[in-house]
Amino acid sequence: MAHSWRISALAERHRALGSHLEDWNGMGTAWTYASPLADHHEAIRTRAGLMDVSGLKKVHYVGPHAESLLQWATTRDIAKLYPGKSVYASMLDEEGKFVDDCIVYRTGPNAFMVVHGAGTGYEMLVRSAQGRQVAVLFDDDLHDLSLQGPLAVDFLAEYVPGIRQLPYFHHLQTRLFDRPVMISRTGYTGERGYEIFCKAADAPAIWDAIVEHGAGMGIIPCAFTALDWLRVESALMFFPYDNSQMYPFADQKAGDTLWEMGLDFTVSPDKREFRGAEEHFRLRGKERFKIAGVLLDGERPAEAGDTLWQGDKQVGVITCAMYSRLSKRSMAIARLSVDCATPGTPLQVRGSLNASAASHALPFDDPQKTKRTAKG
Repeated sequence: MAHSWRISALAERHRALGSHLEDWNGMGTAWTYASPLADHHEAIRTRAGLMDVSGLKKVHYVGPHAESLLQWATTRDIAKLYPGKSVYASMLDEEGKFVDDCIVYRTGPNAFMVVHGAGTGYEMLVRSAQGRQVAVLFDDDLHDLSLQGPLAVDFLAEYVPGIRQLPYFHHLQTRLFDRPVMISRTGYTGERGYEIFCKAADAPAIWDAIVEHGAGMGIIPCAFTALDWLRVESALMFFPYDNSQMYPFADQKAGDTLWEMGLDFTVSPDKREFRGAEEHFRLRGKERFKIAGVLLDGERPAEAGDTLWQGDKQVGVITCAMYSRLSKRSMAIARLSVDCATPGTPLQVRGSLNASAASHALPFDDPQKTKRTAKG
């Protein structure tokens, strides 16, 4: 493992499950366990699984200028958030290119928590905060346990009053196993799920209690890489693994537009003022590629970096792939030329395997998003 400057309070739990704690975002993360990833995928799709996603950056922005800071920095209308409400947002540079995504939680009138991935959004916000009335606190004491799957709500309902009534992208302050927590109805799986934010000192006890009390429902610990399988089916992007930072253009610097990434929905209707907005709107219709699904023939998964062809012309590259033993399909997310992104376009995969394939609409699983938004 590379040297990690951020420490998970659950490190010993992960080692006991067979993880070597590979580095992600500066934190030793359980990419894999000794148990098969297919079991983790099946648990989350059919029951529920528990993951440690504490490697996400949790940052508090507090003060009179916090709202205006986030209003300029993100593509969402932050003014519409109220305490208890959150939103998924993109962050762009001045050239209108994607640099990070995040979830913005409003925790009070002048208080927000922003959960960042591995992009540069946090660093951009810190620079922008200088000279403003806003305090910035990078909170590594706060751990994030993600309980995802159709039985997650049934499990939590035994311990958290009102959890069934918590809407999608809302959060509440409560207690779980007699520890103070913030529970958010969010996740990265396409399933109905919840993120449990807790103090580092409480994380082991909460983890152990969920594993112990959830065993009868088939709830198991799941490794971080299971998210790759789930995100392929649910069309969830992961910076930089789907981006030109990983798959550079031959003659252009790294940077993709929201139109290319399929993330243009993260711009709030009628919002026209945010960093990179002018270039963002100018670049509409000038897509160099499209993020699209690819359905492969056969039972083998492709690998990231496998190329996509039509005849003797390369038309794309696979960024993430998986085979589901539940649906018996080999699926992938790909960067495809615009004319090949139309569903049903025949393709050939070359690289780790040679296979026939076809472009496919995204997401593969639950296209109406009925699972993650279910009520009751």
